[in-house]
Amino acid sequence: MTSRLGTLAWRAVLAALLVCGTGLLPWISHTDPALTVLKAQSAERDATPQALADVRARLGLDDGPLHLLGQWLTGLPRGDAGRSWISGARVTPDVLAALGASLLLVTAALAVALVTAAGVCARTLRLGARGALDGRPAGGSGSAVLAALPEFLVASVLATVVGVQLGWLPALGWYGPQWTVLPALALGLPAGAVLGRLLDDQLPAAFAEPWAVAAAARGVAGPSVARKALRRCVPGLLPNLGLFLVGLTGGSVAVEQIFDIPGLGRTTLQAAIAQDLPVLQAGVLVLVALAAATTAVLRLAARRLIGPALRDGALHALRRPAPRPRRIPPLAHGGALLAVVLCGLPRDPLALDTEVRLQAPSAAHPFGTDALGRDVLARVAHGALDTLALALAVSATALAAGILLGLLPRLSGPLVDTVNAVPPVLAALLVAAVRGGGAWTPVLAVAVVAWAPLAAHTSALLREERATLHLTATRALGAGPWRLLTGELLPAVLPPVTRHALLRLPGIALALAALGFLGLGAQPPSPEWGLLLAENQPYAERAPWAVLAPAAVLALLGALAVTAAGLRRNPGRRRAAEPGVGVRSRAASGERPTTRAESVGAG
Repeated sequence: MTSRLGTLAWRAVLAALLVCGTGLLPWISHTDPALTVLKAQSAERDATPQALADVRARLGLDDGPLHLLGQWLTGLPRGDAGRSWISGARVTPDVLAALGASLLLVTAALAVALVTAAGVCARTLRLGARGALDGRPAGGSGSAVLAALPEFLVASVLATVVGVQLGWLPALGWYGPQWTVLPALALGLPAGAVLGRLLDDQLPAAFAEPWAVAAAARGVAGPSVARKALRRCVPGLLPNLGLFLVGLTGGSVAVEQIFDIPGLGRTTLQAAIAQDLPVLQAGVLVLVALAAATTAVLRLAARRLIGPALRDGALHALRRPAPRPRRIPPLAHGGALLAVVLCGLPRDPLALDTEVRLQAPSAAHPFGTDALGRDVLARVAHGALDTLALALAVSATALAAGILLGLLPRLSGPLVDTVNAVPPVLAALLVAAVRGGGAWTPVLAVAVVAWAPLAAHTSALLREERATLHLTATRALGAGPWRLLTGELLPAVLPPVTRHALLRLPGIALALAALGFLGLGAQPPSPEWGLLLAENQPYAERAPWAVLAPAAVLALLGALAVTAAGLRRNPGRRRAAEPGVGVRSRAASGERPTTRAESVGAG
């Protein structure tokens, strides 16, 4: 009971710090909110001293930020979040309407994501139910390509092709259920591919557990075994599902902009840019509350799925068996990516030639040219150096922070929920306000939020691993906390979390460049990949190669990251020591499988 009260208090402190930080944003960044509000209300109006004084008097800015924040907080118990500084309308109805639009969109996107994840895992489930898995997931690299596609690119293609050219579905507005289809596909397809890959990574270990071997030996139907294996793996992914839901609610700004959806993410971002503090604070508070509620519901669902095994220490170790090495796909993907970079480096990425604007791919320009006549291959190759270096640095930092904080779930749990409730663009604005703009602003902003999914994954896996039979036996034999951590817990958690970090590498690369495009980092004519996508997006219908080339390279990076994550060092070295390996052959010969407790005791 004391620990729960402490967690709730820690969560309340974090929420208060976040809301207060957003409320102090103009003063932290040393900007005049009166000037921003005046320009947001009327761009043509001159910012004379008298006009600025009128705005300050109307909004009460002369009383200081603490007075404004206290006035806003006192109205919350009555459901009054104040009035917008820009429009003068009441904040609460507008924010609740935006939340309703976002929840409807997220619900539809969740349905798409679950169907996509089921498609990614279908072959692994089918082979595992028949006992035909070789220790590695059976899914191909197509899902990795889909997971690496940026949401705004998918949204642009769907809106242009399906909405405009074919006219099958509406591509603009928010007037009914049919308007949710295209944005739900744009959000749900990449997210479902990520969730499917994470689930596909855990299924081989579930099918190698003794209960699955015994079920297969007794002739239990394959679909029944597959359902139980799925139930065994889902609890470890529920925290990331919660992050996905909350992240979509506040982070799907690009999709909301493309389809003109009045969602919470778009509303919060517009308020942050215009420094409309009442709307911004209300939006952030709603996102934090939504994150807390979603986490509590999914944590309860995980406990219900696992049952009393967490309490009784009756789980088996969910470790993936050592697969046969398969090095051809990562070598092929890495070779293709290296070839693109080497072919483009000798070319000048900044050379302009207006006579060959938006030229199709040719021998002179293998990837075509952009709207200024610059060689797309040269820009993709030169952008790879900075983009990949920064993405790798941020990914490594996020992985280390995620694992360290995941080891302390009482500390990191509320922190993960709070950080995930902040859209990346808002995090970048907060970072820029504290330290100013520059090339390192996107790096810090993405690093601030990138560790949260990895910490949630680490905590979920640790919670299950601490309830395993072999850990109970090892503890009974006198192993201390350090021995349990280094010898049992970390070896079980590090491989899947590392593969998760590799899966998110392309998304981090895109997020870094996208923030730079928004003016919070590197500026044009920098050839970063996200900048290439955003700059050429208006010409996607006329010159699709200008968008498809950087998108294809980004997808290739995703395929490389996922296939490389499947490689393991010396796969045969620990084959006999890992649970589930060789169990099927011993069961078939009538030999009793050796349990983890027996192997520990024999040692």
